[in-house]
Amino acid sequence: MRLLRFLMIAALLAAFTVPANADQARSAYKRGVQAEKYNKYDEAYEAFKEAQQQKPRDPEYLAAYTRMRFYAAAEHVRAGQALRASGKLQEALVEYQKAATIDQTNIMAQQEIRQTTDLLKRQERKEEAPITQLQSPLVKMAEQAGGPAELQFTSNSPITLRLSENADVAYKIVGKLAGINVLFDPEFKAQRLSVELNDVTPREALDMVALQSKTFWQPVSNNTIMVAADTPGKRKDRQNNIMTTFYLRNVSTASDLQDAANTIKGILDLSRIQLIPRQNAIVMRGTSDQLVLAQKLLSDIDKPKPEVVIDIVVMQIRRDKVRNMGINLPTSTTVALVPGGGLGATSGAGSGSFTINSLRNINATNFTVSIPSATLSALMTDGNTKIIQNPEIRALDSEKATLKIGDRVPIATGSFSGGGGASVSPLVNTQFQYLDVGVNIDVTPHIHPDGEVTLKMTLEISSVTGSQNLGGVTQPIIGQRRIEHEMRLHDGDINLVGGILEDSETQSMSGYPGLLKVPILKYFFGQENKEMRENEIVFAITPHIIRGQDLNEQNLRPVDIGTGSVVEMRRPAPDAPANTSAKAAPRVAPGSTQPKPTRTVGSNPPAPAPAPTAAPATAAPAPQMSTKADPNKATTEASNVDGPADSCPKGATAEHPIGCYLNGTWRVDVGDGRGYQLPPGSSGSTAANPGAPAKGVTGTSSPQDPKAPAVAAGPLV
Repeated sequence: MRLLRFLMIAALLAAFTVPANADQARSAYKRGVQAEKYNKYDEAYEAFKEAQQQKPRDPEYLAAYTRMRFYAAAEHVRAGQALRASGKLQEALVEYQKAATIDQTNIMAQQEIRQTTDLLKRQERKEEAPITQLQSPLVKMAEQAGGPAELQFTSNSPITLRLSENADVAYKIVGKLAGINVLFDPEFKAQRLSVELNDVTPREALDMVALQSKTFWQPVSNNTIMVAADTPGKRKDRQNNIMTTFYLRNVSTASDLQDAANTIKGILDLSRIQLIPRQNAIVMRGTSDQLVLAQKLLSDIDKPKPEVVIDIVVMQIRRDKVRNMGINLPTSTTVALVPGGGLGATSGAGSGSFTINSLRNINATNFTVSIPSATLSALMTDGNTKIIQNPEIRALDSEKATLKIGDRVPIATGSFSGGGGASVSPLVNTQFQYLDVGVNIDVTPHIHPDGEVTLKMTLEISSVTGSQNLGGVTQPIIGQRRIEHEMRLHDGDINLVGGILEDSETQSMSGYPGLLKVPILKYFFGQENKEMRENEIVFAITPHIIRGQDLNEQNLRPVDIGTGSVVEMRRPAPDAPANTSAKAAPRVAPGSTQPKPTRTVGSNPPAPAPAPTAAPATAAPAPQMSTKADPNKATTEASNVDGPADSCPKGATAEHPIGCYLNGTWRVDVGDGRGYQLPPGSSGSTAANPGAPAKGVTGTSSPQDPKAPAVAAGPLV
């Protein structure tokens, strides 16, 4: 008895518990649907999640929960991207973490978390958090791997150089003026050369000395270069190689990636290239100049493909007229012999059976005549049908797009006979393929830079017009109208493709011969049937360019890439200040105490020139001594010259002073009319001016930016 009571109580509890759980799940589901209507994705997600947890096996709740989990996570990712774009990295990271918590399969949220975390670390400039997983030491070494050496000149002042010395001396002189160290290959053999350069930058001076001496120089640090003979072997030994990975954004197939790699190989003579199709990446190894030019080339060719939307209007106009008028009179009659009326019928015989002897008693009552009825017809039918289809096709440049509107009709393509003598249905041994019937359009666009589009189109209208039995298989008869053409249209122009016209007229008459020729009587003794059918199809094609060819001035700019045997990048000269020699500042009047600033050359800092207190008296310059021997030797040979103005270049102005190293003394002409003078603070010897250049070197003092960025320059014009 107690067991029975326990079972009854358990059954009652189960009966009330199951509906309660079902009601809770349905209520949570309804809350989720209501929240989804107002785009409250988080509330809808929580409600659907609760409903799914109450009834895990309900497909409706599971589908709603899965769908809203995706939408809620995507909404948090979108909000995080907006916050990160506005600079709120910490708030963006919180949104990304919410998205990853909601949907752990959301790869985008995980990627954004890593990128935002890296940005926060860089922004705070703090040390990295301790690594909880084992990490190879090579990973940290790879992160610390240095890039190519970038040569930085301490001065980019224009240099005027006139000397006749060995190539190593010329390199050393330019190195002193530019503030860099010069190293030479142990097998380097200096050749004597004569150099005369006017107003060139230090980099240009190095390139010109290298060109004249058939050598090349390679940066080994930010202030040191290595000089070697310009031979293929030395370039291979001395030129440093760098490695980098280029990620292309606008390739869609492996062939596109291969085309980019082939272009770089053919233009820049790069042979060490590896393709990573899954990442749309190209890994290259080459010299610094080659990879810089490869970056320029990839920036020019890695462009998104132009796109066009083709608006197609298919208009089909059909008109049918049918007129049927007249009297359909009987054209035949039936006469039958009926037994009876004196004819002796044979017993047991059917109707109409009689004997030969009974023919003598035949009369009109033994014949029956059947005459069909006449029909009067007066019917006219007029039908107009208009069908308009307006599909849009979006296609990439030079990519085929296909549009099919209609049905697929089975067509028998082959059959085989079964073995044995048993008869088998022909349908069992027949292979079928399906043919697209209706409106079929194939279009391949090519977008031109001038806003025009060339369309290669195939337009086909087909329909089932009948059937035919072939070998026991009923085959459909396909009526087809097809146009293949190519045209060039401007963006937005409308092109009408018509001429697919069917016009048929049928006229037939039936009745008594002779009377059908009489104009009025033909309708009483005959019937006339007229049918007129018109069917015309017109295509209206309108291209709309939604993405054109993205070209800018940099893509069209020619770039100097060296000679036919050596690929090198020519770096442009730093921007020089405008020449203001024509608008020089007024000279200081005699007796004025206002100082006039001057600028010196090389490493000498600018120093103000003492202002004259009175008009300078004209005096003959004192004789000067000019060295004629190698400045590296201990002894020099002296000779008298007319003066510094006769041995050093002329043409100095207040904005373009000229320095000259003469007889162991660095002199400067600041353009004030006094000629070459000792710079302020100089004692007239090289000891007082240790930064003075070697003998025979002249230079200007126009200040330049020594850290100007190096970009690829175009050809010299």
